[in-house]
Amino acid sequence: MTDNYQLLPEWTQQDAVMLVWPDQHTDWKPWLDDVQNVYLKIIESLNQAKTNVVLLVRSSEIKNCLNKLNKSAQILVVKADYNDTWIRDYGFLSCANESALQPIEFAFNGWGQKFDAAKDNKINQDVLSQLCQQAIKSVDLVVEGGALEIDQYGTLLSTELCLTNPKRNGNKSIAEYQQVFQNFLGAKQSIILQNGHLEGDDTDGHIDTLVRFTPDNGLVIQSAFNRPEDSHFIGLAALVKECQQVLPTHQIFELPLPQIVNSHGDRLPASYANFLISNQHILCPIYQQPEDKLAMQIMQTAYPEFTIVPINCLPLVQQFGSLHCISMQIPCGILKPEILQSFANGVRVYEEK
Repeated sequence: MTDNYQLLPEWTQQDAVMLVWPDQHTDWKPWLDDVQNVYLKIIESLNQAKTNVVLLVRSSEIKNCLNKLNKSAQILVVKADYNDTWIRDYGFLSCANESALQPIEFAFNGWGQKFDAAKDNKINQDVLSQLCQQAIKSVDLVVEGGALEIDQYGTLLSTELCLTNPKRNGNKSIAEYQQVFQNFLGAKQSIILQNGHLEGDDTDGHIDTLVRFTPDNGLVIQSAFNRPEDSHFIGLAALVKECQQVLPTHQIFELPLPQIVNSHGDRLPASYANFLISNQHILCPIYQQPEDKLAMQIMQTAYPEFTIVPINCLPLVQQFGSLHCISMQIPCGILKPEILQSFANGVRVYEEK
């Protein structure tokens, strides 16, 4: 992509956030009521931040979904068929230059062919494109949105473990990835981190579970400083040290690590770094753990100009993901004017023209 387009940082002003409704046909079925309540809380919190919601819902589930939604909420329900609800990894990304915005998509193959993602991979072109002012540009490369973190200066972060999984893009080298990120995302510097991974993470170490930028040269890192005997301690300590080395002028904020296991005794990848930034608000996952309070205090210190909104994501992490993973922001200027106008009338079901 030419014309100096650059991937927008998450704190860019947003018109909406995309979510995909969890239903009985997804892997959320064992926890469905609890998970849907989490989604309702997220929607309410986004609307309070003056962020609209584009909610993808399976046709057969629209009636049930509408019965649960606040009728006055700023929500556009869009019919779609999908494999699962992790739209962070298959929803389009948003780039901009000085005069225009451009939605862009990469291919999605279920985090390296771990899960069927054929329906998810079609969502952008078959469903979301009709909402956008510009056609969604496709890049023939497997990259998930959760694997990318960028700041306003064009510094992009990702992880080596994720990118080098051969079931994504064969044996593509780090240098080749960096060239793609420069060409299509406007990255002026791509830092590919070698350390950090949470047990139970199917994504091979997505950056949005590990390291996040702040707007003023800060780094929020999912550490394990509070658990020196934890199996994660060495790897996450190495991640912190690596970040200090590659971005020495950045202030580092380390988050505590909770320890959560499911009913089968499996460690769950609960990360406080998996938060969503939207219109001067930050929706932060908490997990009903002793570390929640300290994590929120650190977040407020890291983002002093933002309103911190804790969201109980214990139900979400049962499926090995969290708040950022289920959401994707839409910056101002991407959606068609008539789509924006529809939000003023409360919940509406989009009718394809």
